[in-house]
Amino acid sequence: MPDVSGRSASVRDVTDEVLLSARGLTKTFGDFTAVDGIDVEVRRGEAFGFLGPNGAGKSSTMRMVGCVSPVTGGELRILGMDPAHDGPAIRARLGVCPQKDILDEELSVEENLWVYGRFFGLSRAEVRRRADELLDFAQLTDRRHDRVEPLSGGMKRRLTIARSLMNDPEVLLLDEPTTGLDPQARHVLWDRLFRLKRDGVTLIVTTHYMDEAEQLCDRLVVMDHGRIVAEGSPRALIEAYSTREVVELRFAVDEQEQHLPAVDGVGERVEVLPDRLLVYTADGDGALAELGRRGVHPLSSLVRRSTLEDVFLHLTGRTLVD
Repeated sequence: MPDVSGRSASVRDVTDEVLLSARGLTKTFGDFTAVDGIDVEVRRGEAFGFLGPNGAGKSSTMRMVGCVSPVTGGELRILGMDPAHDGPAIRARLGVCPQKDILDEELSVEENLWVYGRFFGLSRAEVRRRADELLDFAQLTDRRHDRVEPLSGGMKRRLTIARSLMNDPEVLLLDEPTTGLDPQARHVLWDRLFRLKRDGVTLIVTTHYMDEAEQLCDRLVVMDHGRIVAEGSPRALIEAYSTREVVELRFAVDEQEQHLPAVDGVGERVEVLPDRLLVYTADGDGALAELGRRGVHPLSSLVRRSTLEDVFLHLTGRTLVD
């Protein structure tokens, strides 16, 4: 794949250069506080994530970072500049993939790229060269002359990302990049994003999919009600706030709580969800064997590794999809 970033290999690893710095960043809408005094740093070459449920403040944060929503309070610096005074200069160096595709559906695939590229003052020759590279990157070369409207959701999402790269951005903002896509389309998109990171583009991602955050992010923050409740790499967060394995126990409807006395003490802790019990333990198979000796016989059981959703459940008492 061609290097769509246009930058040298020297920036392809994470560096100490801070591209995004927020201190006490706040966003309010009347009496409602969407972002409540968060501190964040993103370094060049990172894939950084904001993980949390809908309404956690992720998109409000991204709109401030994208210089389309003014900061209510605190300090925000992007590429060393202040969005309040340097918005146009910052936006020229950002790529933005919004939560919803805003493509020109009456135009062809390649025409969407051409029109967007001209917004940045690129020459016709440069626009066509960049478009050819990005169509190949997005696996859309054979659809270049097709109108956008009938394309699949996955194709439209890849085109949206390709369009956001026309200005050769240093930082790419991705707001819920795979929402609404089927599993196959999500994995294809993840592969495209891995390639971007390899080519030196710094990624800032919001998502409420824990597997997406684990796949894409070097570091992330977990947000809830506008605040950051934890920060670190996916592995470090799981090690800090969960156990190596989780046993899921499913019983008949509304029978979970009557089994709690027998389950108590089998693992480090037990979480009660509407449809199952979660037993957190270092040894899932050993926990299942102990439950059998105690006479606990669920309708079904599953031993799995801990995920970021378990971290979020531990920190907030609710799942990411609440």
